[in-house]
Amino acid sequence: MQFFEEDNDVKAGHGKKVNQKLKPYLVLQYLLRYSDEENPITAKTLTAYLITNCGIYAERRSIYKDIEDINKALLMVEHDITAHEATEMLEDESEKLVVYKPNKGFYVRQRHYALEDIRLLAECVYASKFIDEKRAKRLVNVACEFVSEKQARRIKHNAFVADRVKTENTNVYYIVGTINDAMSTLLDGEAHVPEKISFRYMKYSISDMKQKPSRKGEAYIVSPYQLIINDGNYYLLCYEDKYKKMWTYRVDRMSEVKRTGQPREGAEEFEKIDLSTYTKRVFSMYSGDADHVTIRFINPLLDTVIDRFGTNGAVYSKVDTSHFGVTASVDVSDQFFGWLCGFGKGAKILAPASVAEKFEKYIAGIHEMYTTEKR
Repeated sequence: MQFFEEDNDVKAGHGKKVNQKLKPYLVLQYLLRYSDEENPITAKTLTAYLITNCGIYAERRSIYKDIEDINKALLMVEHDITAHEATEMLEDESEKLVVYKPNKGFYVRQRHYALEDIRLLAECVYASKFIDEKRAKRLVNVACEFVSEKQARRIKHNAFVADRVKTENTNVYYIVGTINDAMSTLLDGEAHVPEKISFRYMKYSISDMKQKPSRKGEAYIVSPYQLIINDGNYYLLCYEDKYKKMWTYRVDRMSEVKRTGQPREGAEEFEKIDLSTYTKRVFSMYSGDADHVTIRFINPLLDTVIDRFGTNGAVYSKVDTSHFGVTASVDVSDQFFGWLCGFGKGAKILAPASVAEKFEKYIAGIHEMYTTEKR
């Protein structure tokens, strides 16, 4: 292993210190990959990396000189200036790309874009229906090369995409940042206990068509667990303290969102949820009492029904030569009944009898409304 023999000679102070000209480049690449404001890297870690992984002799004090040269070179290229002019510019701390965080270490400050910019780009890619899943992942990986690996993991996993549709309300992302911080187990480089958030929830009033706080302005206190993108909107899946159950809220209707510092609750309830099934049930059928319902459909509707219920958790069976049946968990509500009405005689609830009776009453109510208004 000649590589390590040379390294041992160098560490002992003998011979030529090889590959020293590569040090600044390697330091910069390491910081670009692993550091951000929440995860600074110490000079000790950088020297250990250079010696152990690269076989290049390094002292802690030489790291400071390398970073000074990195900042100077970057300014020279960016502004087309001389080394002397770059040195003068570096007297302003805000001009430095590689920054020292007192008692923490070094990190790369992104000056041309923010973490939220990269998150927005990644989510827009995920949300685009015309981009296939494989290419979407590749494009997101390209975007995430501009942030550290830890930030990239947060971007890729903090939002579960139920329906890949573009989001339009840019104000949502400031709220999303607060919610992400509240859910995070690591914040500002230190361990963080996921916490509750408070907010006011806005709803339109028919009197003036303006949004006003619901619950007479009372603050909602919830334990956030998952951000979901569906049909162009952000939703928060959370444990609702007031009702002691999981609930979803439109993020763009939240205002005055704050972290409370109180540890979140409802972990056991969240663990019971399968996200794929939950999103199909809640966003397709809206809220209601969950029940396992068996429905008979005509065969040409099979693809449509699979699109709605999926294949995981739903049970399909052949009824006869013209029909198939599906048993799935749905939220039994007027919205569910309305969806079913769209198939006319092509669909029929078989069980349970209580749900079939509710559907009959739903249809009868609509019929009565029209017949009454004709009189």
